[in-house]
Amino acid sequence: MTDTTTLARGIAAHWDAEIVPALTEYIRVPAKSPHFDADWEAHGHIENVVRAAERWVRAQGVRGLALEIVRLPGRTPVLFFDVPATGDAGAGRTVLLYGHLDKQPEMTGWHEGYGPWSPRYEDGKLYGRGGADDGYAVYASLAALKALQAQGLPHARCVGVIETCEESGSYDLPAYLELLAPRMGRVDFVIGLDSGAGDYERLWLTTSLRGLVGGTLVAEVLTEGVHSGDASGVVPSSFRIARELLGRIEDSATGRVLPALFHASIPDERVAQARVASQVLGASMVRRFPWAGKTRPMVDEPTEVVLNRTWRPALSITGADGLPPIANAGNVLRPQTRLKLSLRLPPIVDAERASAALRKVLESDPPHGATVRFEAESAATGWNAPPTAPWLAAAVDASSRAHYTQPSGALGEGGTIPFMGMLGSKFPEAQFLITGVLGPKSNAHGPNEFLHVPYAKRLTACVAQIIVAHAQRSA
Repeated sequence: MTDTTTLARGIAAHWDAEIVPALTEYIRVPAKSPHFDADWEAHGHIENVVRAAERWVRAQGVRGLALEIVRLPGRTPVLFFDVPATGDAGAGRTVLLYGHLDKQPEMTGWHEGYGPWSPRYEDGKLYGRGGADDGYAVYASLAALKALQAQGLPHARCVGVIETCEESGSYDLPAYLELLAPRMGRVDFVIGLDSGAGDYERLWLTTSLRGLVGGTLVAEVLTEGVHSGDASGVVPSSFRIARELLGRIEDSATGRVLPALFHASIPDERVAQARVASQVLGASMVRRFPWAGKTRPMVDEPTEVVLNRTWRPALSITGADGLPPIANAGNVLRPQTRLKLSLRLPPIVDAERASAALRKVLESDPPHGATVRFEAESAATGWNAPPTAPWLAAAVDASSRAHYTQPSGALGEGGTIPFMGMLGSKFPEAQFLITGVLGPKSNAHGPNEFLHVPYAKRLTACVAQIIVAHAQRSA
């Protein structure tokens, strides 16, 4: 029988004494993912955070721990740990714990006195880039195992894969999975600590993740800029051409993505879960965002809000080139416009096929015969969880009630974790506990990202308790 009170107290003390200080130092390091730091290897920031995590893990005294930094030539490193089962718990089976240490870039808009590489701990929130997304994962994973061993509670063999390429689409990870799969053995339970939370009042189980297609749209009309007074009305604007091309992808009035290939039928189970989640969360699903002025959401009905951000495609323009700052913008008709596109896809839409379709839609029959190309950069298929086994559903709810005093929740997420799709294919019989600390206003990837430490403490205790349930069920 798990003493949940003692478990929670021990984990909370561990967070205060060791994990918060470790994450504070982690936030200081600009360990940007390779897509955002092409010279990542020379700069050494990813190496620094991996080695810091390695030192911390070794210092925990987890019995039987084997730990190494695994490296493949030309690829970002992976931290791999292996903790044997206690006794005969879960004999022949393996729990895989996942997280990552690479980060998104700085982003503008941080509050005065806050910054991406300037950690600040205030009102239980640790501000800075990467703490919640999701540098905490390796620290929480080992804290959970250490707490179980301290209480003499059972756990199956636990292995961990902590990558450093996730924010770039995990393109290095398949090679590592291929290398490490024989060492991991029969994985029947996957715990991923890189997801969201609908609120901070309960444990949330992520049931799906959207896919992603990314790339750059280029519209070129001239070889060099010319005086707009001389050329406008004759030479088409590259911005207008780009705008017209985007109109092939989305309805500019509603934001609805138009090509049918980018849509999918939503399973009845996910619609039902969205209804329940929307009843729990209500208007907070909309209020969580930092709205400017009187801006209104694209949809108002709560269930539709959930489904729009988890099962429907959506286009975002995340960057632009060819547009000078306003202070330096003379009367020049610019030669080209470059727009960075991010197209979120329903979980079950194949991303490679969608990327090819996006290129075809954008490049076919360009307006005015302009030079148009789509430079594809990333394609990650989403993930839809297998049916939740009764033992896991019961364990998730019991742990949520024990540590949050509220029943658990289930919710799809709008973001992409390519690793989940890879593991779903690699271990088709595994159950998945995908969860995380990215609750309201935690703002991963944006300014003022924070880790809600009280929530993370409870989540760590929940993970520990569920690992025990897995071991007892397996035995």
